[in-house]
Amino acid sequence: MRITPLGAAGGEVTGSAYLVETGQARVLVDYGMFHGGKRADTLNRASGGVDFSSLDAVLLTHGHLDHTGRLPLLLKRGYGGRIFATQATTEMAALILHDSAKVQAQDLERHNRKRQRAGEPPQLPLYTPQDVADTIPLLQPCPYRQAVRVAPGVEAIWSEAGHMLGSASIRLEVALNGATRRIVFSGDLGPKGAPILKDYEPFHQADLVFLESTYGDRDHQPFRATVQQFVEIVQTAVRRGGKILVPTFAVGRAQVLTMLLSWMFRTGKIEPFPVFLDSPMAAEAWKIYARHPELFDDEMNGYLREGSVERDLRTMRTTVTADESKTINSQPGAALIMAGAGMCNAGRILHHLKNHLWKPETHVIIVGYQAADSLGRLLVERVKKVKIFGETIAVKAQIHTLGGFSAHAGQTDLLAWFDALAAARPRVVLTHGEDPQRRALARELELRHGLKPLLPAMGEAIELADPLRSTRLGPEQQLARGGSIQVRDSQAEEAQGAGH
Repeated sequence: MRITPLGAAGGEVTGSAYLVETGQARVLVDYGMFHGGKRADTLNRASGGVDFSSLDAVLLTHGHLDHTGRLPLLLKRGYGGRIFATQATTEMAALILHDSAKVQAQDLERHNRKRQRAGEPPQLPLYTPQDVADTIPLLQPCPYRQAVRVAPGVEAIWSEAGHMLGSASIRLEVALNGATRRIVFSGDLGPKGAPILKDYEPFHQADLVFLESTYGDRDHQPFRATVQQFVEIVQTAVRRGGKILVPTFAVGRAQVLTMLLSWMFRTGKIEPFPVFLDSPMAAEAWKIYARHPELFDDEMNGYLREGSVERDLRTMRTTVTADESKTINSQPGAALIMAGAGMCNAGRILHHLKNHLWKPETHVIIVGYQAADSLGRLLVERVKKVKIFGETIAVKAQIHTLGGFSAHAGQTDLLAWFDALAAARPRVVLTHGEDPQRRALARELELRHGLKPLLPAMGEAIELADPLRSTRLGPEQQLARGGSIQVRDSQAEEAQGAGH
């Protein structure tokens, strides 16, 4: 059996995708979009020489764009089978993909006007709304914690990951040479104790584990301390009459921040003031949340029973149309604006940043991971000037990075999730993290459990055999099958000898 990371490897965080190949089946786990700069666009458009028409199944860990964003391309490249995911993930993926197609169309319309003036041919979107409409019927809901046969000789089990509504880790149980091999994909793991959702539920048996490492080198500030910091920033900005801009992932972060504002108003932390949820997608996501209270933690369900969130948020307005969004910037006085995209790489937040980033009274609150080369990363790195829609904008606003709102587990929680699997002595592969974060987590896993993780590049296959070995493809074979050099893994040989 061979597992090849087709994204989120080699120090890349986005573009999550794993091709699993056995003697009987070919299965793809996630097929996400790359984010950040021109290189990301090139990667999104490349097929890598992979034959997607021969896939038996596609499985999803969760609905975020960096895990689902290339799904419509599969159909354009010949795939017509089912896409398995939890019920909530099928609903979130449909919402996110529809929004992605719409944003691409809007951004390309503006971009192609510039290309036309320069005498250049128009650029086509990755996919259209119709491509998304053709993809949605392939989504197949699956229950948590129940084995589902997804391909010949392959069963899959989804377990709560605590990252976003419907998120899951996936364990594949594969019939191989008369035995069952268990391959675990962590997906994106959420921090323990985060609001709204239940905590992750780890697996306990595996032969091979693909573990995310987004924040593998550090822990986030505790959530309660982050809440206090958020309250203080909002109080200061409102007192001074400034705008508070929050680049917000429409699914996950938008819901956490909305509930936090509800709590602040309900408990008198601050008098209600204008709040704008400038994201039709976030409003639609709330409807999906409302359909799945079984995925909420006890604290969230208790809070909903104690009072009316709608009454708490009577000063919050959801803006649907672009014209409504534009009127926000002429609103006098203090206001909090939540708008996508969360990495400031597209969407309505760009217009708000263009209008307010140069004003010293503005506060920008970064509440999630920012990919390399994204505008959000530049703001986190405190650059003095940025370009938005081709115009140079001075950064005079106060920039706050609140990592405690992250939907990703920090190092301690990543290690705790793996602790449940450690007794099985699986081989560990670290993906979905930049190289400093992967190396830091690898060191901790080696110190804690005596396991030496693999840190593969994109296109570097991991072969599960006797013994386990990794296969590094040459540069010309990246993301495609080809000749290889096999590297023997002594630790895996010891595990095989021990009966694991």
